[in-house]
Formats: sequence, C-alpha cells, structure tokens
Amino acid sequence: MDDVNRLTQDPSPATRAGTAAKLAQQFNASAFSPAEMKLAEEIFRVMVRDAEVRVREALSANLKHNPLLPHDVAVSLAKDVESVALPVLSVSEVLTADDLVQIVKSQGSPDRLDAIAGAIAGRKQVDASVSAAIVDTGSEAAVVKLLGNPGADLNEPTLHKVVDKFGDSAAIQDPLVHRNVLPVTVAERLLTHVAEHLRAHLLSNHKISPDVALDIILQSRERATVGLAMGVSEAGLAALVIQLKDNRRLTGSLVLRALCMGNLRFFEHAVAVLIGIPVANARVLIHDPGRLGLENAWSKANLPPSYLPAVQAALDVVAQTGLDGLDADPERYSRRIIERVLTQYESLGVEFTDDDLEYLLAKVGQMPPASRVVH
Repeated sequence: MDDVNRLTQDPSPATRAGTAAKLAQQFNASAFSPAEMKLAEEIFRVMVRDAEVRVREALSANLKHNPLLPHDVAVSLAKDVESVALPVLSVSEVLTADDLVQIVKSQGSPDRLDAIAGAIAGRKQVDASVSAAIVDTGSEAAVVKLLGNPGADLNEPTLHKVVDKFGDSAAIQDPLVHRNVLPVTVAERLLTHVAEHLRAHLLSNHKISPDVALDIILQSRERATVGLAMGVSEAGLAALVIQLKDNRRLTGSLVLRALCMGNLRFFEHAVAVLIGIPVANARVLIHDPGRLGLENAWSKANLPPSYLPAVQAALDVVAQTGLDGLDADPERYSRRIIERVLTQYESLGVEFTDDDLEYLLAKVGQMPPASRVVH
C-alpha cells in the first residue's frame, strides 16, 4: 500500500520505474502468495504498456531470468524497443523457439535486425530453427556470434547456407572451422575457402585423417578430399560423393587417388553415383573376378580409360591383401597399393601428371615400410 500511495502522490516516470523494479525483484524472490502472484502478473501487463521506456526497461532488466514470467509479458518485452527487448531476448527461457523465429523474421530495419539477431545468437541454447532464421536474415556479425556459440544448434543445411552466403569471409571462417562438429560435406566445401592455418585445424579436428598433411602442403583440393573421406560413415560418404558430383569435382583423378590411398568405400560410392546405381550393385561390378564388370562400370561412369590399368592393379592389391587376412594397418595397406601402382607405372601406360607422381612418391616416403602383407 505504501507503494500505491507513493504512486498516487508522485506518478512520475522515476517513481513508476522504481516501483516496477521493486515489484519485479519481489516477484523473483517468490515473496508473494498465489493471489499476490496473480495480482503482480496483472500489474506487469499494465506496466508493459507504460509510455515511459524506463519503466519497461526496469521490468526487462529485473524479470529476464525469471522462468515464471508470464509468456505474454515476455513476448511484449521482447518486441519492444531495443533497450527493453535485448535483455529478455538474450536470456529469457520463457520465450519459445517459435517466438524467437517470428521476432527475427519480423524485423524491418537492418540495424534493429542486427541487434536483435545478435542478442538471440548469444543465448545459452539456440534451437536449430532459430539458427536457420538468423542465417537466413541476419548480418555477418550476427552469424559470426552464432557460429561462436557452442550452445547454438546448426544443422547441415544451415551450415551449407553459411558457406553459400559468407564462405569467403575470414570473420566467418574462423568460428565455422572451430565448431565442435562439422558434417563432412561442409568441411569439404571449406577446404578451398579457408586460410592454411584454418585448413590445418579443419583437417585435424573434424575426423579427418592426419596423414592428409602432405595433401594440404601441396594445396590440392582433390588430395585433401581423399583424406577428408577417410573414416566417414556410409551415410556421410554417400552425401560427400553426391556433393562432389553435383559440383563437377568427382573426377577420374580423384577416384583413382582415393583407391590408391586404400579408400575402397569412397571408390565404390563414386562409381555408383557416376553410373546412377545403388552402391551394392556397383560393388558387384567392381569386384567381378572376370574384370568385365569393372571395365563396364568404368566405361559407364565415363571415367578416363587411361586410368583403368592402374585401377585394376590397385584392386588386385586390395583383393590379395584381403585374402591374406593379416593385420589391418591402414598406412601399410595404402603403401602397398601405391607401391604396386608405381612399380607398374611405365608398363601400365597410365598418364599420371608430374604432380600425381610427386604426390604418390611423397606419400610412399612418409609411410612405414610394407614389411608384410596387410589388409
């Protein structure tokens, strides 16, 4: 009643703001009975319509962390002027993902959108739908903040959109590369965008084989892609191969290079996608003992005929080492395949470029001796 009397005697903005702050603090402290809580909520509904900004600011600043804040009051504050909206948008758990998406999409002014999206991007948890809305409509600065937030959920399509819109931005590249998890299709696209120090981080921190270091030194996208595909799941590998084909990067040299590095699964998926058949059918053709299946598959995939002898030599090593059934050291396995191809280089008539030979020879040099047959 003292507060009511004070408001009656002095209804100035300062008094109203002080009363709003006091009421909000007592609300936070759960100092009210259930009946008083309902009354306080009704008072908040009146105060969010107060013409004086400082009154609404007092509510926002003091109620932003309270999970018991009525949803309609939280939404009203979130849609207010920036000084009122930003505190609530930054932390309030009362606001739903749908609320946040609608707020992001409804901003007309670029400056206000930048402030609003930036506040939401820094929340402790950001739903995937909210992240997508920020990437769709937000500025580079807001997306940088979003990418740097480990609590932000960014799905694969949203990450691709980030690369589409901001892939050449150094400010975007750093937090994007340093995300805890990146789909292999996104990582592959980033290989040619990012600076060398970020590329090294990309390869070493996103389930990319460390033996791709030479590939990075040589700065070849195809060589890096082979390393990127090592250890990827079947679904991830299928998505990567389709992406490479759609972007006309699933070349004969890449397919051969992958097989020479012992990545048989990538080879099989690549042939399947290029022909347009299921990978199980491609495997039957590739591993046909009579070799006609492989020749037909290679021809239907429209891959360079000059590479076929090297492919056959590499597949021979795969078959031989698989039957021996000894240990499964992938580096020794790769070395054996490469040595077989290099040994038969002249007799096979395969027209490797100087870079191809340099790459294969250097890769052999960095691998441990193939002292025994492995698979």
